[in-house]
Amino acid sequence: MNPKPCPLLATSEPGDPSLPTLGKDIDIRTDIGTYRVWRDGVMVEEVHDITHLWRDDLLADGLPLRHFDEGKAVPVYYTNVPTVPSGPFHGPLVVSMRPFRPADAIRAIQITSRFPSVHGAPVHIGKPEMIGIDDLAKVDAGGVVSVAEDELPLFWACGVTPQAVVAATKPPFCITHAPGCMLVTDLLNSRLAVF
Repeated sequence: MNPKPCPLLATSEPGDPSLPTLGKDIDIRTDIGTYRVWRDGVMVEEVHDITHLWRDDLLADGLPLRHFDEGKAVPVYYTNVPTVPSGPFHGPLVVSMRPFRPADAIRAIQITSRFPSVHGAPVHIGKPEMIGIDDLAKVDAGGVVSVAEDELPLFWACGVTPQAVVAATKPPFCITHAPGCMLVTDLLNSRLAVF
């Protein structure tokens, strides 16, 4: 089972920038909107193309989404929940948040539960302080969105988690995507659904 914050949908041969199982002409060096380049655990630049950095060793359902409605990036928060260490790599779980009224929250959970090979169902519902988020207006990335009194904040494991791990473990070199700039593939969501 893939971990929720960092799902692995495809691999390629070492040094090969293509991902043919996700799309015929995908090039992971150029097809993500913005990349973050990290050195010794510190983000040193954001670029739109990493071809110059490539090395051979670089291996709906009608629910309203508040960040879209408000024209903002999804809010992202670092939590106090540790990830499961893997060798020297460790760090906090990072989550994205979307507020829903209770009935819509149930439907959002039903819909996203069908996709465990990607981010899947929320990892936390309501009470953000229980996962170390004291103020929803203080995001670590993305935008601040409004949350009505009759809404619950739902938190999904976020693909920014590997960046928190990079910052915590300080490898000498690493490239990640910038928050909100994911790779768009030819793979349909329906191919990832389990039921």
